[in-house]
Amino acid sequence: MVNQISDQEICPEEHGDEGPLCISDKDSSPACPEPLGHPVLLPYLLTSFPAQPRASRGREPSATLNGLPPSLPDATIWCPMTPANPQLSTASRPRVGIPWRTTAEEDKVRAGGQRGKTEDYVNAVMEAGGEAVPIPLKDQEERSRLIPTLDAFVLPGSPADVAPIEYGAVDRGLSELPDLAREETDRAILKFAFAEKKPVLAICYGFQMLNVYHGGSLIQDIQTELKDTGKKLERHRKRDLPPSTDDPWHGVTLEPDSRLVMLASGPETRVNSSHHQAIDKLGRDLRITARATDGIIEGVEWTGDSNWVVGVQWHPERMQGNTFAERLFREFVAAAASARNSVAHKT
Repeated sequence: MVNQISDQEICPEEHGDEGPLCISDKDSSPACPEPLGHPVLLPYLLTSFPAQPRASRGREPSATLNGLPPSLPDATIWCPMTPANPQLSTASRPRVGIPWRTTAEEDKVRAGGQRGKTEDYVNAVMEAGGEAVPIPLKDQEERSRLIPTLDAFVLPGSPADVAPIEYGAVDRGLSELPDLAREETDRAILKFAFAEKKPVLAICYGFQMLNVYHGGSLIQDIQTELKDTGKKLERHRKRDLPPSTDDPWHGVTLEPDSRLVMLASGPETRVNSSHHQAIDKLGRDLRITARATDGIIEGVEWTGDSNWVVGVQWHPERMQGNTFAERLFREFVAAAASARNSVAHKT
């Protein structure tokens, strides 16, 4: 029996308003005359991930924290149907699979409801030049058919937590209920991606699942388990004291010679935060590439071979207008296009 997680639960990925507002200050422009009616993609989108205006949230408050300045926004404004890479035509967009965040969210959408926060991942992939493809959690036959047809994968956040038994730990009562169908789907995706060298961008819950998949473990609740370590802990989610209505932001230090440090153009940057768990023991063949100022692991990348696999604890899909976040999605989609071309050359 699959446990279904209500979309109203707020840990570890906090929930916020989904205000419908285009990332541009206009609904159309010469560069994007039909933001919701792309003539080629529309028939597909209506049956899978129909484009919707993007919520205007996720920007860092203007005040600085920890003495670090906020990331500077990119001067380019992407509207929902504008590919970031002009060399990628609609026909050649790499197909990026995105599993539903929860079984409850999938059921809601199939019943005609709103997609919720999955919309943010869809928009981020499309703006970077990819084609977003939903991956079902409950229909195993369809999932098994679909996964091998995709070029890359985003593992999104979730209000669920990975079951502690999955990383050999006792459930201390600090974790949210697991979503077993989501865990099974992520494992199926990762098995295929590593076997076939398909790029993966793992975010928040997906970041933690990537670590667990490779034999790592998790801190079940940061504020509870690390409160007596003597460290000054960052606020990693809205409900951490003092509570706030917006995601907190904090500084991260990026490791030299990592993908993240190259994308950030420097060893320090700032990111949003919406989690209460974190990596404890690092998984096999993963390298730590980012840490928060309190030492929490915030970024990893795969070292087992040349495949593009990056995990981040923060939410780049919600960092609209942030150069670092946009570069991350653009490089991911470029890696997906490269993987697609590599397959084409073999056939």
